[in-house]
Amino acid sequence: MYAQNAMLAEIVEAVCQGYSGMPDDFHRALLDQRARFMSNHLLAANMINIDKASSFACAEIKLSRRLREIIEKRQLHALFQPVLQMDGGDIIGYEGLIRGPSDSPLHSPMTLFKVARANNLTVEVEHLCRQVVIERFAELALPGKLFLNVSPECMCQSSARHGETLGYLKMSGIDPKRVIIELTENQPTYDYDLMRDAVTHYRDMGFQIAIDDLGEGFSSLRLWSELRPDFVKIDRHFIQSINQDPIKLQFVRSIQEIAEKTGTMVVAEGIETQSELLLVKDLGIKFGQGYHIARPNLHPATMVSAEVASALGRSDVVIYPHEKGISARGSKVKRLLKEVQAVSPDMSNVQVHTRFVKEPSLHAVPVVENGAPIGLITRSGMIDRFARLYQRELYGTKPCVRFMDEAPLIVDKEVSLQDLSQIVVDADSRHLANGFIITDKGKYLGMGTGHDLMREITQLQINAARYANPLTLLPGSVPINEHMDRMLANGVQFIVCYFDIDHFKPFNDVYGYRKGDAIIQLTGKILLSKSDPDRDMVGHIGGDDFIILFQSEDWELRCNEILASFSKEILVHYNENDVERGGYVSEDRRGQKVFHSLATLSIGAVRVEPGQFGTTYHVASVASEAKKQAKKIPGNSLFIDRRKLPAK
Repeated sequence: MYAQNAMLAEIVEAVCQGYSGMPDDFHRALLDQRARFMSNHLLAANMINIDKASSFACAEIKLSRRLREIIEKRQLHALFQPVLQMDGGDIIGYEGLIRGPSDSPLHSPMTLFKVARANNLTVEVEHLCRQVVIERFAELALPGKLFLNVSPECMCQSSARHGETLGYLKMSGIDPKRVIIELTENQPTYDYDLMRDAVTHYRDMGFQIAIDDLGEGFSSLRLWSELRPDFVKIDRHFIQSINQDPIKLQFVRSIQEIAEKTGTMVVAEGIETQSELLLVKDLGIKFGQGYHIARPNLHPATMVSAEVASALGRSDVVIYPHEKGISARGSKVKRLLKEVQAVSPDMSNVQVHTRFVKEPSLHAVPVVENGAPIGLITRSGMIDRFARLYQRELYGTKPCVRFMDEAPLIVDKEVSLQDLSQIVVDADSRHLANGFIITDKGKYLGMGTGHDLMREITQLQINAARYANPLTLLPGSVPINEHMDRMLANGVQFIVCYFDIDHFKPFNDVYGYRKGDAIIQLTGKILLSKSDPDRDMVGHIGGDDFIILFQSEDWELRCNEILASFSKEILVHYNENDVERGGYVSEDRRGQKVFHSLATLSIGAVRVEPGQFGTTYHVASVASEAKKQAKKIPGNSLFIDRRKLPAK
């Protein structure tokens, strides 16, 4: 009935709009018929909405019953994720996490507590979670501390059952001094006096206090100030890609400085890569947690993996984001990622429109089928369509694919921002306004906006102007000296390699400055490709001079690979005749013919031992002398200064 009315209404609408010269009586009759169709159409739509509301109510009732069954039968299980001590690599404790039945929509803790809150069962569910975690922690005989999640909302409720947590611990034989109450903030905290009293109550029983997700919650910074916790856990947002983001780096640095002054210990959450782990360690943060260290598990490990232990055992000084310049290692699209809940192709236009109304900041929503994006619906497009006469009535309950852009801009998370900016420039102008969909190997991840892309590119250009060489976008003298200063201060061993292109000036004179720029850029590209982005810093200090501060143990092998690549790739920048005879002839300043060999690369290397050099100037002076010795060797050459220099 509903589908038939909708179809007839479309036909009548098309006839009314398409035949302006029809007789008045016939036109009026059509308009009356359209009105009747619209009335029936709206009635059918209302009936469908009533059915949907009824279905929703039934689903809520089912969830409520399932929750009560879970509570009654204690159908929750505990997982534990290790918390690692950065200095030494020991596991100092575990965070207890909870999961519902695997075959239930309440498996996720977020959904579990959402339904509990809707049914006024938050206290019951939270106490059951504590009991399950404590009993399982004791059963597994896990060493160290137990980080036990407690919500401030539950802690301060008048209906909170005080003393039960202590009872669970006593029955399980766990000393309260081994337990850290981890405050997880799901709703705003308003009564700080009540919170302080509750925290004091727990402290008096021997518990320590931690604040979870610092920087993510509603008032976590004020909670830190009011409660003076023993631990703060930095939200994963600020840890992920911290090795690529100077803003996140500065935020975490500031947190660490405050923690040192207040006697608070910091735990970095969400460590997912070795690069993040090493940077967090370099900042002096004491503890870490995340998938790279260990995932939550029913039977957690009591020792870290060999890979993590090996990384923590290194004495490297990490390269900070602003010290990397803008290069092939540069920023990726994933740093623009914003989580936007996708819609399915069968979702109605009314449902999508309602979401735009409820979320004023939402600019666009992707349409995703089987995990892959197939289109994009923008706020402006949806509102414009619904503003037209009878569009809502005609198409409101139809699938949203009718109003979507079927050819949105889709990019992988690993695409560089430079490449993305070029793609946007070359593509249709609508993509800058609509934004772009970000995927991981074809699977939907989130959205990015043209505004964020422009902001990041602008910031990269500003940083380049301050720190990088404009030709290669590699770090210049300032970040090189900053990084070397930190390595000298930390007493680590490293290798300084000074690179210089031989016969560059005559090449520039004969082939032109554009060709000269090309071989400088080629050199920078080769140096980057043969160095470790997490351990070795590549810099361009001006002209045809480059430098690498190596912490890689196989630095000499890398240097030889650089020489081999340079000798091969430089040939494409000469004409065939010059390549065949191994050089070219040009006039010098006195007008005499001079033969110049093909460009080669000279490397002067100096090993810097702890305490051997007092300043970067002394290191630069010795490296410069080593480079001069390398240039005396014909062809591509590596000179290693093996002298035992006195400490200064």
